[in-house]
Amino acid sequence: MERKYNAKTIKVLKGLAAVRKRPAMYIGGTSERGLHHLVYEVVDNSIDEAMSGYCDEIFIILNEDGSVTVKDNGRGIPVDIHKEMKVSAVQVVMTKLHAGGKFDNKTYKISGGLHGVGVSVVNALAKTLEVKVFLDGKIHSQKFEKGFPQTDLEVIGNTEKHGTEITFTPDESIFETTDFNFDTLSSRLRELAFLNKGLKIILIDKAEDKKHDFKYSGGINSFVKYLNKNKTNLLRKPTYIKGKDDEENVEFEVSIQYNDGYQANIYSFANNINTIEGGTHLSGFKAALTRSVNGYIKDHNLLKNKKINPTGRDVREGITAVISVKLPEPQFEGQTKTKLQNSNIKGIISSTVYEKLNIFFEENPKQAKKIANKAIVGARSREAAKKAKELTRRKSVLESGSLPGKLADCSIQDPAQTEIFLVEGDSAGGSAKMGRDRTFQAILPLWGKLINTEKARIDKILDNDKLQPIVLAIGAGIGEEFDIEKLRYQKIIIMTDADVDGKHIATLLLTFFFRYMKPLVEAGNIFLARPPLFKIKKGRTEQYVYSDKEKNKILNENNEAKLNIQRYKGLGEMNPDQLWETTLNPEKRILTKVNMNDAVEADRMFTLWMGSKVSPRRQYIKSHAKYVDVDV
Repeated sequence: MERKYNAKTIKVLKGLAAVRKRPAMYIGGTSERGLHHLVYEVVDNSIDEAMSGYCDEIFIILNEDGSVTVKDNGRGIPVDIHKEMKVSAVQVVMTKLHAGGKFDNKTYKISGGLHGVGVSVVNALAKTLEVKVFLDGKIHSQKFEKGFPQTDLEVIGNTEKHGTEITFTPDESIFETTDFNFDTLSSRLRELAFLNKGLKIILIDKAEDKKHDFKYSGGINSFVKYLNKNKTNLLRKPTYIKGKDDEENVEFEVSIQYNDGYQANIYSFANNINTIEGGTHLSGFKAALTRSVNGYIKDHNLLKNKKINPTGRDVREGITAVISVKLPEPQFEGQTKTKLQNSNIKGIISSTVYEKLNIFFEENPKQAKKIANKAIVGARSREAAKKAKELTRRKSVLESGSLPGKLADCSIQDPAQTEIFLVEGDSAGGSAKMGRDRTFQAILPLWGKLINTEKARIDKILDNDKLQPIVLAIGAGIGEEFDIEKLRYQKIIIMTDADVDGKHIATLLLTFFFRYMKPLVEAGNIFLARPPLFKIKKGRTEQYVYSDKEKNKILNENNEAKLNIQRYKGLGEMNPDQLWETTLNPEKRILTKVNMNDAVEADRMFTLWMGSKVSPRRQYIKSHAKYVDVDV
């Protein structure tokens, strides 16, 4: 049958209909991530008011009926009639894409929500939305459903307040979930409070009776202190650098503090947007830091072995830094806004940071020497790691053409279809090898105690015979050389005993992946297997049970029946077919996907649990012990 293709077959989606048809194009998806993006879009408008100096307080309220209210004490959306559209400015902003005060470079010289689709997109994807504007002594209100006005803008009362209040209910026919996560919102709002010095942001969950207040008079200095809270710092307080270019209308600030660790934690932002892929502002900062530290080392003759010269990576070892730039017309790579492209920013930041760091080093020689010596030690360790790599390559450990001797690989070569189980113990590994599906499941048994990679440099890791097989089996490298495109398996599944020792091994492995193969965590490639604790037999029927709570429920339901209960002390006690049925079979197994919604909080938790400081860990255990669920 011939199908005509002409002008009649071309659909034109007018206005907000396009948003409802293709929501992922505007908010990245309809999952939990897209849902929370609705809140961020509304909050961005209030933040823009704050950056322009008109707002110092923002409330985000999770209401009991599932709606969200965002209100600020800014100027309020204009309520007068728009000359071209012949309706109120409020209605234009709420219903027209690319409409707002961000395109004339006068109303908002600096703004985060650059596409101008923010609040109108929220309106389109909301089942209901009401906007209230507190302006000129009056309360103005207008209601919408799925983007369409249900009322005209009307005055509903008098007020002495000023600002905007938007309450919306997400459309459940569009989103996979409409349940907002308090902690997810908290992490982003905390970040915004750090980046906007003195701005108060209050998050309230009425259903759960929870509240978080965020206000940081120290700005990004407070941010760095927060990041380094449980670390042993080399500098007593962060070093703060501020700069501006009046001609380009660019302002930026940098805060730096070194600790005795081995990781570089640098967070870069452009107009409050977290540029997780960096960009020109990050490049400018890195170049200035390397040049300045190496200049100090050379000028003060601190390097005895002239053959070892600290690289940028050596200079950044143990640094925690936040870079925040505010500019009028940022250019980002792609729609995700994760990499800043403005070429002029690199030179502006590089020259100012270099100049001010040099002044700081000369005025603070003790602190400068600590930073310089850390870079020198880092360079020596890098050389040691290089030798370790050469040695391990000679032993065929890091060569892509060789695989660990204990690895039982799968027959399929396509990484998208394969998975590898990292199995605690040779006994369990043997059972898993016999019980698996050889076509797509690979098994790598682990033996002995893994090192705590939170406290080890990469040269020690490369020299560790417990971690070498994991690096080789995964096949994508390690550290800054890690390339996720070379990944040999789509799923990396940690399978340990369901006891304290097993959980400890799993934690050590998660620490290793987070610190040295972080893209795996970010991409959602890491999983935790959940083997059963018990097998309960009643006559000829068998049932696998995964918690004491579930076991007790079965006992209560069968209090007069004769039950045979087998407690699995470890994976090694299960025979191959049991292991397949409970933990390997994709149709029956329970897997927990390891997600990282908040990189800042993840870093803090790994430092807390695996770092060298004992007292914060002890205090955390004491204060959170009452929340522990032994059946998890």
